Amino acid sequence: MADSIIAVMNQKGGTGKTTLALNLAAGLARRGSTHLVDADPQGSISQWVAMAAAHTGLPSVTQAGHDPSATIAQLACAHRYVMVDCPPTIQGDVVAAVMRSVQVILIPVLPSPIDLWASVGMAAAVGEARRWNPGLRARLVLNQMESRNALSRAMREALGEFDIPILQASMQRRAAYRGAAVEGVSVYGLGKRAQAAVADMEAIIEEVLCL
Repeated sequence: MADSIIAVMNQKGGTGKTTLALNLAAGLARRGSTHLVDADPQGSISQWVAMAAAHTGLPSVTQAGHDPSATIAQLACAHRYVMVDCPPTIQGDVVAAVMRSVQVILIPVLPSPIDLWASVGMAAAVGEARRWNPGLRARLVLNQMESRNALSRAMREALGEFDIPILQASMQRRAAYRGAAVEGVSVYGLGKRAQAAVADMEAIIEEVLCL
């Protein structure tokens, strides 16, 4: 059985969901056998992996299919870590099945009032999912943070009022994330250019694995 089965989701698009899922999976793959599950009909993470060269260290990806629970369970028997990239919604059978099947849900949030409002429904969705998956853990992950930006600081304080805790580690606003997507690699594949972004990922991974 996998040590960690993790889903990255948010009901709002454009929050960095796929970027977080792929780079976390790349970091986990350095620790043990890791497999991606693409549950998003847009297939962004599948396209990213398909674009990568064989030596980039990205995990393989499998489509969630008509029965995501069965897909995740099968992969969890063969891999230490399973990472699921979800569609930008909290509605529907696919997301419900994923939430019943994973151990941890990570919810990337941008430092803006609109994204704060859009995250309100996530707490209710997680609470509902715990009726079938009582051990489910969920955390907010702040994305595109700027330590000197007052809005970024205020966002962390505002999210502190939510029922879902915030990871202390976050994704800072860095060009390396966009560069990795353009080149078809993770930030781990960019070498020294992405040292700071790799440090972001490592901090998130270490915190998640200790949940």
